[in-house]
Amino acid sequence: MAASSRTFLAYQHDWNLLSLDTPVTKIYGFNDLEDPNRQLFPAGNDDDHVIVTEKTIFHPQGGGQPSDVGTMTGPAGTTFTVTAVRMDATGQGQVLHLGRFRDGSSHMFTQGETVRQEVDAEKRLLHSRLHTAGHVLGAAVRHLLEKEVKDFDELKASHFPGSASCEFQGLIEGKWKEPIQKRVDEYIADKRPVQVEWWDEAMFREKGLERLIPDRSLMPGEKFRVVNIVGTEVYPCGGTHVDTTDRCGPTSVKKISRKSGNSRVSYVVN
Repeated sequence: MAASSRTFLAYQHDWNLLSLDTPVTKIYGFNDLEDPNRQLFPAGNDDDHVIVTEKTIFHPQGGGQPSDVGTMTGPAGTTFTVTAVRMDATGQGQVLHLGRFRDGSSHMFTQGETVRQEVDAEKRLLHSRLHTAGHVLGAAVRHLLEKEVKDFDELKASHFPGSASCEFQGLIEGKWKEPIQKRVDEYIADKRPVQVEWWDEAMFREKGLERLIPDRSLMPGEKFRVVNIVGTEVYPCGGTHVDTTDRCGPTSVKKISRKSGNSRVSYVVN
């Protein structure tokens, strides 16, 4: 993929933005992609195209969150159905929108024209509820068990529907399931605000949160995006969320499993 401007991630600044007008910067046939980018889309085929735009409201799969889906519509009414979204694998910072033109490959966008992006609002809300609920669960486990479990640490999380879970270093016994559920319920009932903040390394250190400093993968001078569940916990995070914890809806701790010195706490939102 030729060098180009990074895609502006509009969803990181306003996760409630579900439609956006933005120019098309690149159009690729699926087979014209470089091999590392083709491999991002195992289900891609000859009939698919990849669209790159100046800005995007589509969250690319990553950080434990599934990609958004939806449509892009051109000024002449041409519709492109977005079925998968990924950040490019070549380090250019471009968001790749995979999909198919509704009327066939003979009716396509042109580079430079402005299209309207529209995200599937129902799926976005589900993904956002699951993502915030995962952070609420992580905070509940940390606050309860950080000093109770040997070598405790938060490792990673998946916020996919049907397989959502948070993983922790250390062995969490089954007896903690009910206390964790109670703490999660409290955080959700409190309607705690969920807000985006942008921190540099100094801000992490000032707040005693050096453990949260992400790997240095940003451009020089950029700040880290963090999601602050006010009064609860802060997480470096690029995903979408709900505005207050109660919007997660009822969140149930399903089970705690243990393997190789680590523990997984699975959950669902209802």
